[in-house]
Amino acid sequence: MAPATRAPVRTLQIAGRRIGPDEPPYIIAEMSGNHNGEIERTFRILEAAKAAGADAVKLQTYRADTITIDHHGPEFMVESGLWAGRRLYELYEEAHTPWEWHPEIFARARDLGITVFSSPFDPTAVDFLESLGAPAYKIASPELIDIPLIRKVARTGKPIIMSTGMASLEEIEEAVAAARGAGAEDLVVLHCTAAYPTPPEEANLATIADLQRRLGVVVGLSDHTLGTTVAAIAVALGAAVIEKHFTLARADGGVDSAFSLEPAELRRLVEEAAIARAAIGTPAYQPTLSEATVLKNRRSLYVVAPVARGEVLTHDNVRSIRPGHGMKPRYLDAVIGRKAARDLAFGEPLDPSMIEGGLAL
Repeated sequence: MAPATRAPVRTLQIAGRRIGPDEPPYIIAEMSGNHNGEIERTFRILEAAKAAGADAVKLQTYRADTITIDHHGPEFMVESGLWAGRRLYELYEEAHTPWEWHPEIFARARDLGITVFSSPFDPTAVDFLESLGAPAYKIASPELIDIPLIRKVARTGKPIIMSTGMASLEEIEEAVAAARGAGAEDLVVLHCTAAYPTPPEEANLATIADLQRRLGVVVGLSDHTLGTTVAAIAVALGAAVIEKHFTLARADGGVDSAFSLEPAELRRLVEEAAIARAAIGTPAYQPTLSEATVLKNRRSLYVVAPVARGEVLTHDNVRSIRPGHGMKPRYLDAVIGRKAARDLAFGEPLDPSMIEGGLAL
């Protein structure tokens, strides 16, 4: 049985920017580990994201020892994918954004006029981000099952964005219920496939509208496919938020660079998302403003040979042709065999007054 349709979702705000189904798509540039260990590169990423038109840059706030332990056991090794063969502790040590950078990053973002918020990965990260005045929080896909973390974030009263990679519907519903139960009112749920990169055929964008119907929240997409096509399609399917990993140049390397957008691509995404949102429109079964100028190009009934008053109208002297200034073609059968009410000239558009006795339209 299909889930019942819910009431319109609650529009929310992050740093004064309204986010919801009737608002422009909210575009998040995920920096992750693409700073490559250089704070100046982080600042350039902020500048490039702002120049490309992104609404926000998202960080990840953890230390290697807050997300895993320094262990050499086989279960602490990445077995496949982009990071195959890497040890978790070493990978996170390389990828993490140093906490001492955070105050400078937040300050630089304020100077640039772009929003910065972060994904906390443990309670100490939440406390730290609160001390910096973080305007929102992101729950990363692997942390969606960390209900105590979600409750702590919810108690801040800030908007929460959750990614759903790897999650079952039951796990998603549990996470949303936990956030709401702890006081969260402003929620965004991002459909996500946690494969890096994601094959487009595994994007399953139909989930976006289904999540909104089931959960009654603002929905979006955390996208790991290559390029911008899938993300733009997602906007047309109802995504109000798009998150994409972002780097200055994939050639510079970095843990997430292989599936990250470059500045020109992020600009293209911003433009394509805006077009996709505008193209949704509303159900329309009448000429648009643009079509009004070409209505005349439709067919209509015209006098195609001179007709004397009282002469019978036939297929030889009345035809359906372009332009569209005469009667609609569907009246042709009703006209044929009737008599002309006056002399009709070659090239005149036919109208009811030109027919003896008139014609009811």
